Amino acid sequence: MEKLTIVVPAFNEEEVLNNTLQRLLKIESKLIQAQILDYSSDILVVDDGSADQTWKIIKHYHEKSKSIKGIKLSRNFGHQNALIAGLQEAVVSADLVVTIDADLQDDPETINEMINCFAGGAEIVYGVRNDRTTDTWFKRNSAGLFYKLLNLLGVKLIPNHADFRLMSQRAVKTFLQYKERNLFIRGVIPLLGFSTAKVYYKRTPRLAGKSKYPLKKMLAFAWNGITSFSIIPVRFILALGIFTSSLGVVMFFYSIITKWLGLTVHGWSSLMVSIWILGGLQMISLGIIGEYIGKIMTEVKQRPRYTIQSYLK
Repeated sequence: MEKLTIVVPAFNEEEVLNNTLQRLLKIESKLIQAQILDYSSDILVVDDGSADQTWKIIKHYHEKSKSIKGIKLSRNFGHQNALIAGLQEAVVSADLVVTIDADLQDDPETINEMINCFAGGAEIVYGVRNDRTTDTWFKRNSAGLFYKLLNLLGVKLIPNHADFRLMSQRAVKTFLQYKERNLFIRGVIPLLGFSTAKVYYKRTPRLAGKSKYPLKKMLAFAWNGITSFSIIPVRFILALGIFTSSLGVVMFFYSIITKWLGLTVHGWSSLMVSIWILGGLQMISLGIIGEYIGKIMTEVKQRPRYTIQSYLK
């Protein structure tokens, strides 16, 4: 039998964490009783610098059950880094690792199906949403646009898959060899090359509390995914430069011809419009290039992705 660790990143989740831990404990206990999982299987909650009672709840459940373990990060390092911290700790002893968000909008009942897929030879099992009716119209359509855009840029994502997945110990160890600081986990996992499978589920509404991914964070997450995996924005700048330069050459000859023909009209508006447009394109181009340079600077510094303040083992 295999040992399973369920990794749960949590940031200010006091309103849902009690229900989450109770459900996950119940699911894991059933699998242990059915002799599908080893009795040492556990749940690892990563407190990503919460400012509420999240850590207190984790400690309470740890005192009641040693199968609940916890890591408290010294501050909020972000969802992706909290996941990595949990994987780094879990892979030491677990044969299988499942990652799932604390709000349980991803259906934990499908964990059993994931384990069956693993038994059938899959080392990575993706949880894929087949129904997003609980999401807003904007979120559904913006998510679809995001997947199409990244696919166009050459980033191979699993559509409607977030961070609910099962990975074998070997897959986790391989993933952790990717050392970049701006790590886009959803883009890296398909690159590992191990055999995969998918399980489908219906996404449910949050039981309580608010989403930890408002529009601002969603846009930042999408931009990080694009710039972490593709240099096409920089190539687009090159193409734009070639186009505007070619247009400039055409306009140069056009100006000479109109001068010869005596058709020139002295005007201020057209000149200012062209200056503002070209100036705007230059600023946008510098901003995109600066984003990549900033990422290079972050990688060169090699600062730790997170700092652990406390353990509950």
